[in-house]
Amino acid sequence: MTNKITPEGLIAVYEALGLTASGNVAVKLSTGEPANKKFFLSPNLIKNLVQKVNGTIVECNTAYGGQRDNTAVHEQVAKDHGFTAIATVVIMDKNGYDSIPVTVPTSVTKRLNGWDYVGKAFKDYNFHIVLSHFKGHTMGGFGGALKNMSIGYASRMGKSWIHSAGTSRTSPFGGSNTQDAFLESMAEAAKAVADANKGKILYINVLNNISIDCDCMSNIADPKIADIGILASLDPVALDQASLDLVDNAPNNKDLLNRIKEKNGRHTVEHAELIGLGKRDYKLVEVVVP
Repeated sequence: MTNKITPEGLIAVYEALGLTASGNVAVKLSTGEPANKKFFLSPNLIKNLVQKVNGTIVECNTAYGGQRDNTAVHEQVAKDHGFTAIATVVIMDKNGYDSIPVTVPTSVTKRLNGWDYVGKAFKDYNFHIVLSHFKGHTMGGFGGALKNMSIGYASRMGKSWIHSAGTSRTSPFGGSNTQDAFLESMAEAAKAVADANKGKILYINVLNNISIDCDCMSNIADPKIADIGILASLDPVALDQASLDLVDNAPNNKDLLNRIKEKNGRHTVEHAELIGLGKRDYKLVEVVVP
């Protein structure tokens, strides 16, 4: 971790992990909705890291009726928000979807019936950097690495599949599911992404502009929590748990903690540990930024 939210800080935590991104590198992030002008990750912040690894910024289209639900408009948003100026941007489900297996212990209730549906270009990359803006979320309670891996990599159909807990491929709010089933589905989908890239994936959370709302919204509540820092890990469960713990101890956190509690958001991390994606135990190591 570093509290220096700078291009140098981002590279420092990446290098501290000791896993060098190589080959065809995907950098997964959220491009943000068009009316969201400042709460997505700044291209100026991430540019040096993305270019250092010769990365391609990747995204998938949304399943709701926003302004990123088709490739042409989504590509325009990526351009308008400055991402195409620093790297190639690929909308992974531009040409459809692909399926990757979901493996969970036999003792655990399965939500996605064994499959996660990601953007078709997912398998074009042999190394993944999951670069997430940590913040609140109206449905998941919070959004970090696990959400970016699950909903973020999912095709439009895959997003419906996860939101409906494996009961609908056509409507993100269709089918029959409970809140916990949705959260467990996110954990399953995140595990599928991690399993598909064992040893070739790392995770970074940026804790700045921490609103109670997600980058995927147009009208985002102003952040009340001061910027905290950048965290990186080879374990997305530990990373999200550490991020949650830092928010727990931050001043002016009441609104976000209430949202997380209302949506039982911590259950995603708990279930991710239960199914073997990672561990919630961690050691926080401060990285010195030159």
